[in-house]
Amino acid sequence: MAAVATCGSGAGSTGSAVATASKSNVTSFQRRGPRASGTNDSGPRLVSIAGTRPSVRNGQLLVSTGLPALDQLLGGGLAIGTVLLIEEDKYNIYSPLLFKCFLAEGIVSGHTLLVASAKEDPANILQELPAPLLDDNSKKEFDEDVYNHKTPESNIKMKIAWRYQLLPKMEQIGPVSSRFGHYYDASKRIPQELIEASNWHGFFLPEKISSTLKVEPCSLTPGYIKLLQFIQNIIYEEGFDGSNPQKKQRNVLRIGIQNLGSPLWGDDICCAENGSNSHSLTKFLYVLRGLLRTSLSACIITMPTHLIQNKAIIARVTNLSDIVIGLESFIGSERETNPLYKDYHGLIHIRQIPRLNNLICDESDVKDLAFKLKRKLFTIERLHLPPDLSDTVSRSSKQDLAESTKRLGPGCGMMAGGKKHLDF
Repeated sequence: MAAVATCGSGAGSTGSAVATASKSNVTSFQRRGPRASGTNDSGPRLVSIAGTRPSVRNGQLLVSTGLPALDQLLGGGLAIGTVLLIEEDKYNIYSPLLFKCFLAEGIVSGHTLLVASAKEDPANILQELPAPLLDDNSKKEFDEDVYNHKTPESNIKMKIAWRYQLLPKMEQIGPVSSRFGHYYDASKRIPQELIEASNWHGFFLPEKISSTLKVEPCSLTPGYIKLLQFIQNIIYEEGFDGSNPQKKQRNVLRIGIQNLGSPLWGDDICCAENGSNSHSLTKFLYVLRGLLRTSLSACIITMPTHLIQNKAIIARVTNLSDIVIGLESFIGSERETNPLYKDYHGLIHIRQIPRLNNLICDESDVKDLAFKLKRKLFTIERLHLPPDLSDTVSRSSKQDLAESTKRLGPGCGMMAGGKKHLDF
């Protein structure tokens, strides 16, 4: 090529033709990777859906739960075709917020929603969704929320060298503007125009069940039957199962079921240990998982597991769910007044993580997790107990410390004659 470049004008045109020919021939490697220009190629590409991303571990398509910290704990997000079960806290204060963040993320991402409840009208649930923090407002709101929850000691500005003041702060991790996952302001409501522009379907049990409905013995409860039929119709009619191509573009169906298993759904597992409908809930979850596995949909379920009398039912429900998360609130417990937990509102337990295309699941190294609801944000953090730096040692520990010093004595020779020996 160097010899061609040193030729005259005619040779230079020949060299340019050779160069263009070589560029047109050597394109197989570039077509396989992503292009920076974003031009469309004739070759096959992975179909991209707004608000989704593939998992870096197993290639499974993921959607965000509405809480970026929870997405990180689950391995990047909630996989398509899976069920996320949230064990409600005792007074049902914080679990509805996780439920609403999941639905709000669907509206922001342009996904189709299916909201089912036996307690509250789905239209009213959508009106109470938290407002998203988008673009520059997210960083501003996050910084204000963190600043308002600092201790008085931390508000005092430290005097450090000017060269270190210009460095970015690494401890404060704020929200980033991206298509996958958003932060939400719990003190504000989602704009009405976003709800009107979204595609959602509501299932309110009192409106679907009639008092004259006859139920066959040893079958599902009427509420579960109606809900399964409703979900199946939405999946098949709008083409989420892949059999009928969707009209505009491929989309994801987000299913949210509130207070499943409660007496409001006609289930008696919370009222008696061995009820007549003890297998209705497990049958419902079994059929629901079959619908999710063959469709572009993801489901979140809140369940009052602390009210279920039979522990065997809880074990079966856990096995039929892909992801199980438990919320333990400090309200009404001894930890509410314990100064060690004054910075948190409860604990979060990751009880089960799905095994998708793997023999083992990706367990998080962090076991002790706590959550707190700030003025605007619901955050999940690692549980950090403050160090015991004050002079509050109990008398028993002081006596033990004094006895140990007496036994050790001033030198090593005294240690051999003591009552307690030390092994080196």
